[in-house]
Amino acid sequence: MLWVDYLIIITAVLLVGAVLLQHSQDDIKDAFSGEKSELFKNRKTRGLELFLMRASAILGVLLVGLVIVSNSIH
Repeated sequence: MLWVDYLIIITAVLLVGAVLLQHSQDDIKDAFSGEKSELFKNRKTRGLELFLMRASAILGVLLVGLVIVSNSIH
């Protein structure tokens, strides 16, 4: 295994962790049943939720880039 492969594993684990730590969205059944009227209300993300959202986006792009680099090296 090359150094890029180790970076892919680390990035994938961090990405899974960042996604799992994010606040879960309301159930889909609530969207269709109308139980929660503020479901589609715009809500500004702040604090840890904003950090995790940005981290998951950055880690996702980094993971794709590392996979492309790894395939070009092999």
